[in-house]
Amino acid sequence: MKTPISDSASAPVDIEHVDHLRFHRPHAHLAAPFGNDWVALKAEAFARFFGTPIFLVVQTIIVAIWIGVNALGLTKFDIYPFILLNLAFSLQAAYAAPLILLAQTRQAERDKAHAEADALHREDLATAYEQRQEIAAQNAAQMLELLRQNTQLTEITQKLTARIEALTVEVHNRFLQTDTKLSVGSS
Repeated sequence: MKTPISDSASAPVDIEHVDHLRFHRPHAHLAAPFGNDWVALKAEAFARFFGTPIFLVVQTIIVAIWIGVNALGLTKFDIYPFILLNLAFSLQAAYAAPLILLAQTRQAERDKAHAEADALHREDLATAYEQRQEIAAQNAAQMLELLRQNTQLTEITQKLTARIEALTVEVHNRFLQTDTKLSVGSS
């Protein structure tokens, strides 16, 4: 079933052929926070991994083992005050912070673009709703006019029916009078 609706250009179109994502398609390039190439996808996965409980648990276990092995003297590659561990945390922070900030910035851009697209979509829906309301009002006015005309035709039909009945009675009475005169005259 093809239901005519109106798009943003106010031209009637078939609902089957409407691109329901037409407001979001211009922002599709914002889908991946770091881009769409292999490095970008890996960077995004890496930035997302920083905030997971698995990362925190694994990092805590590695740090505990690192400190335990070095504090117990099983090895001496990073003795107390654990400068190499501190350097590893600094290196991690140096890469994690920009990746997280970049991800947040791109997410903010995506959110803004989707909010704008949603606003355009809501505006388009409101316009289509107003057009449907106008069409409904026109249809209601046409129906009222048709009902008025139907009422007039019904009244005219009643008057004509009454007139035909009156004429029929009059013709019948004249016929009876003529028949009576003929009967009286022949007797």
